[in-house]
Amino acid sequence: MEHTTINTNGINLHVASIGTGLAVLFLHGFPELWNSWRHQMLALSSLGYRAIAPDLRGFGDSDAPPSPESYSTLHVVGVLVGLIDQLGIDQIFLVGHDWGAVIAWCFCLFRPDRVKALVNMSVSFPSRHPTRKPIETFRAMFGEDYYICRFQVNLFTF
Repeated sequence: MEHTTINTNGINLHVASIGTGLAVLFLHGFPELWNSWRHQMLALSSLGYRAIAPDLRGFGDSDAPPSPESYSTLHVVGVLVGLIDQLGIDQIFLVGHDWGAVIAWCFCLFRPDRVKALVNMSVSFPSRHPTRKPIETFRAMFGEDYYICRFQVNLFTF
């Protein structure tokens, strides 16, 4: 397994990779890191694929910008597009889990020209409600104790 740091769109991104051939980009969930994919990376590299798994923006050894606005899906996907540009890859097979699946859906919507195929686990495509924000939908469905709702609380108010 090779570990590198790649600067893309102003972010230093920690990236693990192994193998050669067609590229598979793995996107981890929350609160995971690249190593959630280590077994799949080894298996696919043994079959002739190039397996790539970054620590996403704000996770692990990748940079964590302090501004919440820096974590929009446009920013996160932009860094990933920059990553595959830096690696000289035109198209990828994209694999996402949990938070990584959300980012993978957005990647496909924003840059379908860069994706050969998508495999997502644990998160279905989140269709948008025309008048309600996603956090309001989560609160209505799961209540205030749902982890995504809990993370909306400013921790400094306690």
